[in-house]
Amino acid sequence: MSTRRSYAIVASEYNPELVQELVNSAASELNSQSTGATVVLYQVPGAFEIPIVVQELARTQVYSAIIALGVIIYGKTDHGRLISETVTDHLMRISLENKIPVIHEVITAPDETTAQARVGKEYDRGAEAARAAVEMAQLLNDIARREVSR
Repeated sequence: MSTRRSYAIVASEYNPELVQELVNSAASELNSQSTGATVVLYQVPGAFEIPIVVQELARTQVYSAIIALGVIIYGKTDHGRLISETVTDHLMRISLENKIPVIHEVITAPDETTAQARVGKEYDRGAEAARAAVEMAQLLNDIARREVSR
């Protein structure tokens, strides 16, 4: 890729071992897919706090894409589901309002075993998020260049 890209990762500190696997995988894949890219990590206390930081980063128009990473393990109450729905809704709104790719990999799982499978090598959602970020940043850049050349 000829354009130097800059990516932000916003990661929850809740469920730290699981989230750190996502962060490591995403950062590694970003550096592999987008040589010379700048990758900046922002950590927040929990998944609920991810959208406000993503929103502020999107408004700066500094980043080619923003990746949201976290792990929500559903318990016996609706709390996890409510947080998940709220985060999902707000991340999509931020992306559309700011015209920047916001890649949503706030993993939801019924238990820690399922969560581990989703963040680990079996599914590797961190690397998947990074590939989506690189692809979407390039696609939006291509669209903008086509519109300018018309």
